[in-house]
Amino acid sequence: MDDKLKLELQKYALKIRMAVIEGTYNAKSGHPGGSLSIADIMAYLYAHEMHVNPQDPNWEDRDRLVLSKGHTAPALYGALALQGFFPLEEIPTLRKPNSRLQGHPSMRMTPGVDMSTGSLGQGISSAVGMALGAKLKDKDYRVYTILGDGEIEEGEVWEAAMFASAKHLDNLVAIVDNNNLQIDGTLEEVNSPYPIDEKFAAFGWYVIKINGHNFDQIDRAFDEARRCKGKPTVIIAKTVKGKGVSYMEYAVEWHGKAPKEEEYLEAMSELREELAELDSE
Repeated sequence: MDDKLKLELQKYALKIRMAVIEGTYNAKSGHPGGSLSIADIMAYLYAHEMHVNPQDPNWEDRDRLVLSKGHTAPALYGALALQGFFPLEEIPTLRKPNSRLQGHPSMRMTPGVDMSTGSLGQGISSAVGMALGAKLKDKDYRVYTILGDGEIEEGEVWEAAMFASAKHLDNLVAIVDNNNLQIDGTLEEVNSPYPIDEKFAAFGWYVIKINGHNFDQIDRAFDEARRCKGKPTVIIAKTVKGKGVSYMEYAVEWHGKAPKEEEYLEAMSELREELAELDSE
């Protein structure tokens, strides 16, 4: 990846993180930790990988994203707003009555949302259906789905994985946000799904493992996924929960609580400082 593109993606990801903090602070609720951990993946998808059209959100030939870990909607909303699906000024309305930006994504309410999600484990099934639909209609669009590593403890995930492999859905890419923390603790403390790579391989998927905050590795992974034929691809992205906000990183308590005013100001200061440094390069 060339340095200019990498710099733009880094800035895009920082702006997504700022939207996450802005939204959850104003909502006084939400899920900042896992939203921050997927910001780099989300930036890459919407600013580089996916073919979408903010002027025509329902364009039939667009690529699709299903946020299976729907509680991390603040990251999705940040990416969509930055792409122009709706104004950035709506971010502070997160979870407010009559807002288009509810706590979980709604395809009926929010431009750019391809599937309503929230019940963990179900999003990947929708993504599999979309990928199969593209094959049946001889369409070239690709389907992406982001899952939490705690979410893959759900049995439905593996039913969908088995079906996707059986139907040779090489237009499907699943990204596992492997930050090793879920609502009640580490994966090992709750119900370990490890080894994640071996499980997906056993279900017939092509497996790629990366650092989910390294844009060179992200770029290579999605390029490799495009070149994989005959089977779906899973990208297991090792990430840091709360990435980008010092006091949230690796801290399970930020799975599902909003920053208070002092915490909000600290987080935004850190993110703005990092953005200013990138702008000066």
